[in-house]
Amino acid sequence: MTIKIKVYSDFVCPYCYLAEIPLLEATKDKDVDIEWMPYELRPYPQETLKPEGDYLQRSWQESVQPLSKKMGIQMILSDVSPQPHTHFAHEGLLFAKRHGKEKEYSHQVFKAFYQKGKNIGEVSVLREIAEEVGLDGETFQQALESRQFKSERESYLKQANEELQIKAVPTIFIGDRVLKGLHPQANIERALRGAIRDAKFEFCEGDECE
Repeated sequence: MTIKIKVYSDFVCPYCYLAEIPLLEATKDKDVDIEWMPYELRPYPQETLKPEGDYLQRSWQESVQPLSKKMGIQMILSDVSPQPHTHFAHEGLLFAKRHGKEKEYSHQVFKAFYQKGKNIGEVSVLREIAEEVGLDGETFQQALESRQFKSERESYLKQANEELQIKAVPTIFIGDRVLKGLHPQANIERALRGAIRDAKFEFCEGDECE
């Protein structure tokens, strides 16, 4: 049976990018359905962080950089200042989801920001990414500029904040189990086994459970 996994993340969260590899490794060849969900740490018009500021410099040097080296993931601290708002990037994610390209799109947006230092708040940059993963660039750009997915994005954000009480990302729902923050592959595999076990008990009857 297919296990539903929902990943709430923001494209300007380095730990969300780092969380991709252990999640994909833990679920490789497993019967899972991973859905990448939009979440904004600092929705417009809130001020975003500046890469030259003490907070980002300190967290990058003391935490992000050591982790990325340990995990073998190339990352840079983009010099886009202040950091971009991500409403357009997330509306692009919803467009990609409609066309079965959410996994590829999400990965490339992270790469654009954390490996190439691009401004993922710009529609033109996001269009390039969309075309790179096989989406129609013109239709994609029109969807973002017309704000076709604005209300859907806002609805997801409201649900995440008010119903699910998400305060930080990444937050991963594996069935009914919740993993907050960056977790190693072993933790994700453990949660997945638990979700599979829960699902078996939910759908079996009497002596049929094994």
